[in-house]
Amino acid sequence: MTVTYVIDGSRVTGPERFWDVIGEAVNGPGGYFGRNLDAFADCLSGGMGTPDDGDFVIEWRDHARSARALGHEETARYLHRLAGRAHASNRPGLLAESARASQGLGPTLFDRLVEIIQDRTGPGTLRLL
Repeated sequence: MTVTYVIDGSRVTGPERFWDVIGEAVNGPGGYFGRNLDAFADCLSGGMGTPDDGDFVIEWRDHARSARALGHEETARYLHRLAGRAHASNRPGLLAESARASQGLGPTLFDRLVEIIQDRTGPGTLRLL
């Protein structure tokens, strides 16, 4: 039986809220399902609440609202904060990505989340509504 996890895009106001919303969708109130892009990708690989057989769908309702909240402006802030905690060798690249996002260029956090879902779960697993 296919399990459907619903992301209420109207509740996604930034990356921290996304982590809360996806955690609750998969694992119930207060549930964890990653708190950064790498952890999120790992969680999608199984063993963190999704069925081991991979038989699930993520239905992202009001995704356009999430796309706006996780757009270039928020992406630039996210990458800048990440650069502050990153290893010195990674900092220049993150700051350059942040600067590009500030100019409205490159993938957004929303784009990256969608890409991670599609890469880790396969075709048909993500429904953008």
